[in-house]
Amino acid sequence: MDKIGSKGFMKLVFATNNQHKVEEIRKVVGNQFEIITLFEAGINIDIEEPHNTLHENASEKCAVIHRLTGLDVFSEDTGLEVEALNGEPGVKSARYAGEGRDFQANIDKLIHNLEGITNRKARFRTVISLLLGRQEYLFEGICNGQIIKEQKGLKGFGYDPVFVPDGSNKTFAEMSLDEKNVLSHRKKAVAQLLDFLSANAQNN
Repeated sequence: MDKIGSKGFMKLVFATNNQHKVEEIRKVVGNQFEIITLFEAGINIDIEEPHNTLHENASEKCAVIHRLTGLDVFSEDTGLEVEALNGEPGVKSARYAGEGRDFQANIDKLIHNLEGITNRKARFRTVISLLLGRQEYLFEGICNGQIIKEQKGLKGFGYDPVFVPDGSNKTFAEMSLDEKNVLSHRKKAVAQLLDFLSANAQNN
């Protein structure tokens, strides 16, 4: 596989099996570069996230897929950090209630752990790792908000039904993808990635 996709744009493999994340990022990227999913790259593995930081997990995923494909790769790791819970679930967000990655169980555990607590401040934080050749570049996006007591909305994924971002009265799960991308942590990190790729293309 070469570095220019079939559409004539720079091609990057996105090291994730999460189709929701693929859809969100493709919406932000548009035609600025071509995203190749693991499925499209012929890769069928579940990449481990064994580390204690978002940065380390994102870097791990990039390194694994780069070794398998030889292509430029980007990946991301995202955590929900709740102030009153000392930053939990954080890097363990997807496995907060166990290794099954059951987000309903994760939400139930989160709401239970916040019972009786008035401080509901939280933030989503995304770290993107970009591996161009052997050089890594990092980008970070943060969205501050509040955890509500009852789930609202059917869109989105993960903790979206209980997270209301600052500046809105809707949960992420009540928003369209366009609405979510105005505020989201992932969009902010991807915007930095796009700025970097644009500047890098102009310099080469």
